[in-house]
Amino acid sequence: MYIMAYGDTSSSTSKKKPVQKKLTPAQNKKLQEHKQHHSPKHMAMMRRLMRQGSSFSQAHKMAQKSVGK
Repeated sequence: MYIMAYGDTSSSTSKKKPVQKKLTPAQNKKLQEHKQHHSPKHMAMMRRLMRQGSSFSQAHKMAQKSVGK
């Protein structure tokens, strides 16, 4: 039996990537309409945020702040 010491990083509870959900057809349709007014970088960030669980408006606000239009 192995007893972990304080600060031991070899545990099996390593950080995992957040679960990425698939976008719904409605979300994809809305993104296609939105795509006409925004850069590819903005859209890529929005898609990534939405797959991680953000709503459309939350993802848009974060993308605007980070990447711009």
